[in-house]
Amino acid sequence: MDLYATELKSEDKKEQEDPEALARAWDWHVRRKVAWSADVPEKVLDALAWDSVQWVREAVAGNARASASALARLAEDSSGFVRAAVALNPRTTGKILEMLACDEMVDYDSTLQKNRYLVREAVAKSPNIAAPTLDFLARDSEEHVRAAVATNPLLSAESMKKMVKDVFWEVRNNIARNPATPEDLLVYLCSDRIMDVRATAAQNPRVPAVALATLAADKSWEVRESLARNEKLEGRILLDLAGHWSWMVRVAVAENPNTPAAALARLAEDLDQSVVKAARARLGR
Repeated sequence: MDLYATELKSEDKKEQEDPEALARAWDWHVRRKVAWSADVPEKVLDALAWDSVQWVREAVAGNARASASALARLAEDSSGFVRAAVALNPRTTGKILEMLACDEMVDYDSTLQKNRYLVREAVAKSPNIAAPTLDFLARDSEEHVRAAVATNPLLSAESMKKMVKDVFWEVRNNIARNPATPEDLLVYLCSDRIMDVRATAAQNPRVPAVALATLAADKSWEVRESLARNEKLEGRILLDLAGHWSWMVRVAVAENPNTPAAALARLAEDLDQSVVKAARARLGR
């Protein structure tokens, strides 16, 4: 290969690796890949924010390196999927989120056979959302928007107090999982009529000791298994659960770091091999 050909090949390789050149590629899949890149220059993202293909703009909207001006423009994009990506971007400001909190974009969820307000759901999950905006969405008429709100640790105690009585069980379930849920509300959720909600509350590390005995006596073994995995649990309750009839509860006890060595030794001789394996792994056998 002559020197000219070598230099030409070298230039081609540089162009193939140059984000600015790739951002002008005719294939939108290439441009989308550039827009997703974690180290793409901000000016390249600014240019791609005007791309004719919505999936390229969506990638820009979701990139944590996107500039404030690009996010502000994409927040008014014609595509709801782009606007939802903006709402999920960690650099999106509270002002933009406030605007998107009223977004009416819907997408049909074939699993649930209903429309979902994807932008509002995305806004509700943002760590940058202002308290008044989050409390506003907590009163949304759409249940999945409220369920998204219930996952946010920034949610006020006042809104949480109302949401523990929400008619939609997933809202209550997410409040039960939320790491910021007050102890008194967790106690309330430990008596929820839906087993899944009680099981979720049982694993929350903030669940107070007063509720542990109630959960340990729950009629559902699934709730007891969930409780046995709570690393806050210790003492008599763990010992009692170690003798539960369900092997899944006993496995959970064996895997709990607070289970005493004496109880582990008994579980290591259990009739169920899954229990034995879990207990012996903890004992280092």
